[in-house]
Amino acid sequence: MSSSNFVDYVKILCRSGNGGAGSAHLRREKFVPKGGPDGGDGGRGGHIILRGNEQMWTLLHLKYQRHIFAGHGGTGGKQQSSGADGNDVIIDVPLGTVAKTEDTGTIILEITTHGEEKILVKGGRGGLGNVHFKSPTNQTPRYAQPGEKGSENRYVFELKLLADVGLVGFPNAGKSTLLSVVSAAKPKIADYPFTTLTPNLGIVSYRDNRSFVMADIPGIIEGAHEGKGLGIRFLRHIERNSILLFVIPADTDNIRREYEILLNELRLYNPELLDKKRVLAISKSDLLDDELRAGLREELPGIPGVFISSFTGTGLSHLKDLLWRVLISGFTESQNTGNH
Repeated sequence: MSSSNFVDYVKILCRSGNGGAGSAHLRREKFVPKGGPDGGDGGRGGHIILRGNEQMWTLLHLKYQRHIFAGHGGTGGKQQSSGADGNDVIIDVPLGTVAKTEDTGTIILEITTHGEEKILVKGGRGGLGNVHFKSPTNQTPRYAQPGEKGSENRYVFELKLLADVGLVGFPNAGKSTLLSVVSAAKPKIADYPFTTLTPNLGIVSYRDNRSFVMADIPGIIEGAHEGKGLGIRFLRHIERNSILLFVIPADTDNIRREYEILLNELRLYNPELLDKKRVLAISKSDLLDDELRAGLREELPGIPGVFISSFTGTGLSHLKDLLWRVLISGFTESQNTGNH
């Protein structure tokens, strides 16, 4: 998923179709001079519908689509024939897409499963034909309902990646390298901060043909919830992850303090993120000897943790085992089994 092709935020003006007018037609035939009303109903206006598509990972296809208009309903006809419904517009979006109104930020809908369809903007109702207004005191009504106007509003589409495990850490903590060795994902990797400018997804193979999805989120810095660094632009992708995997390098000055800074940024952005299950991976552990590793164990926060090295492969199988147990068993912070 290259940075130029990954789009997770678009604004679009959406307008549903107007409903068609009902018909005020009166039946007139050679041998039925006073046949009465026979006007049909107008068709409904077209809806704008979002549909989930698991083959999509980005909103790129909507980046330059500033306006989306649905079709208008047809007018009713004689012999009680109804007008045609307006053409619906179906917009395919990746799973995890949220639609909000631009002015208020109100969430209208979320798409989370493949093939799921939800109406974003309803079309206007068609007007009733004059046949509906016939009564004993009004045998030949010469009026019908006009169609209902469609709705128009500006909407924001946001993509929040759906993944089982989200990698959380400072820039250059080794998250992208970890993703590249446990999955087939090929994120950009270099020895400087903010190498990762877009989220990357990888499928991690596990035993017995099982697998789970891991997301590499661009690095967090202190003050990210206020927009510093890459800011809150990518923090929303963490909201949909089942597990937060904190990646902290072994050569950091204070592992517990770095973990607390990261945790605090998540807390300030959205306190509900603290309810998610958490696992710790101490990256770059090939730099440690047994004595240093033993000393660091005493300083680790009280969550399940593993020492790993993406360079040598040390601890990666333990990490996958731990993540799988957490995924299937609801492992919590209070159920720490100790550090490997």
